[in-house]
Amino acid sequence: MPTSRKTPSFKQLEYFVTIASHSSFRRASEELGVSQPALTTQIRTLESTLGLTLFERSRAGTLLTPEGRELLVQARQLILGIREFGEHAELISQGHQSTYKLGVPPTLGPYLLPNVLPALHARHQKLKLYVREAPPRQLQKALMEGTYDLAIVPLPVTRDELAVEPLFTEPLKFVVPADHRLAGKAQVTSSQLRGEQVLTLEGQHHFHHQVQEICQLVGAHLQRDYEGTSLDTLRQMVVMGLGVAFLPGLYVHSEMHDPEALHVSEIKSKPIRRQHGLVWRASAPARGFYRGLAADLREIIEERLGDVVTVDR
Repeated sequence: MPTSRKTPSFKQLEYFVTIASHSSFRRASEELGVSQPALTTQIRTLESTLGLTLFERSRAGTLLTPEGRELLVQARQLILGIREFGEHAELISQGHQSTYKLGVPPTLGPYLLPNVLPALHARHQKLKLYVREAPPRQLQKALMEGTYDLAIVPLPVTRDELAVEPLFTEPLKFVVPADHRLAGKAQVTSSQLRGEQVLTLEGQHHFHHQVQEICQLVGAHLQRDYEGTSLDTLRQMVVMGLGVAFLPGLYVHSEMHDPEALHVSEIKSKPIRRQHGLVWRASAPARGFYRGLAADLREIIEERLGDVVTVDR
């Protein structure tokens, strides 16, 4: 008679995936809120159940074995499926009372969300949003893995597994120090930008690549020796005369209250914009609710920020 093999528990699979994501038992234990000995015990039990070694442990860190790599994708799918099952059950039994994890880029979230979340909460008082910041590519990857339920990211999004609702289009403003030759001009031409030393964020940010494309288009030079870690540091670098920059319209609207230090202008005939959308897994049980949230966000953004951005219908 064939022997029956025990089935791994959801907790063991969750621990396995978390350790693999961090390549560290210590960081995984911190994220999960469990002790390292308890985590180690669960992984050893999982390995015994499977009859496989999942991790290589050394002074250099914790690495997946070939067998562990082969099982990781399916483990993530199982965890995601169980979470969506629970989410669907809660939607049926209680309505939208869950806490949803929302991811936003650091170049957008701090300047958008304070303007829209209070009004969104007034419409959905039972809705709770746990907000985290990360670069757009990381947000999409984490969304696919189930780390986030929703994300606001730059468009386009090309993953078939993700559903997209456009929200709004944001202009990029051209910013120069007060003593720059172009200061005082409400509009500048593309030809006037030729040869300018343009500052931007570090390469991990989507915004970096967008500014790089603009520089190539107008013949400006992207300064790689001086890259900002945030929009605030980028602004300060312009103030110090290290170069000029493009800054998102929402950031300018929210943070720039000292017109004497910097001058803001538009690009004549070639306005530069970036589009943002609300994104979620196409398989999510709450996808109908998410579409409604997108519609609410568009209305709130138009009401609160309609003079800064253009809402996409």
